[in-house]
Amino acid sequence: MAKQTVSSKLAFIGGGQMAEALLGGLFASRCCEPASVRVTDVSRERQDLMKSRFGVQVGADNKQAAAWAEVVLLAVKPQMMEAVLEELAPVLPGRLVISIAAGWSIRSLGRRFEKLGDKAPRIVRVMPNTPALVREGMSAVACGPGVSEADAALARRLFESVGRVVTVEERLMDAVTGLSGSGPAYVFLAIEALADGGVKMGLPRSVASLLAAQTVLGAAKMVLETGEHPAKLKDRVASPGGTTIAGLHELEQGRLRATLIAAVEAATNRSKELAS
Repeated sequence: MAKQTVSSKLAFIGGGQMAEALLGGLFASRCCEPASVRVTDVSRERQDLMKSRFGVQVGADNKQAAAWAEVVLLAVKPQMMEAVLEELAPVLPGRLVISIAAGWSIRSLGRRFEKLGDKAPRIVRVMPNTPALVREGMSAVACGPGVSEADAALARRLFESVGRVVTVEERLMDAVTGLSGSGPAYVFLAIEALADGGVKMGLPRSVASLLAAQTVLGAAKMVLETGEHPAKLKDRVASPGGTTIAGLHELEQGRLRATLIAAVEAATNRSKELAS
């Protein structure tokens, strides 16, 4: 089935790496046209990059871009959000606002629009992750009050252009942050360690790194495409008395599973501490 196009005018407030990844995915999948997108950023260098790469209109005037758009995607750093919301509040009534700022809850965003009453914008919160840069991202979407099915579908479509999307209750967003938001770093560490093991056993660094990265990619794809439990797939590789079970025994001795669980828990708790 062909993916639905987005006909709404989109304003990206913030032209950083995640905005760049999203635009790359949107245009590659022909989800929308450059004429329907505007990007703002304080950096002239980022403005020039967005214009030259995607052919979109760029500038530094957030208010003007948001007033023009029907959908406003907030992609600024969390510490800049307060000032940006104060600037944009007068022009956001009737619009769909999508925020990817870590730590900013729908309730926190909504409080900045209380004076607008029933004209307050509809808010969707999204937690993407960095593999969106190679269109293998994982994004979680949570919808605020008044968000329609069409609004939610539009938000999902935007982020499906750079990977997979799940819809969750917002109370679970900290857990999403601890798992998929921070998770790429855990996997990078695992790839580095596997490659180091290969080097220790005599493999050239370039070969060891390729073996490690492709092995992780292939294993992840098997989980996604077969739909089988990882434990079942693991058991298929572990022959009685073989090499894999010997390696798995060492991982259990090092408490790998418990450590990964603890990492997700620690990152989740830190996300809660940082929440606005």
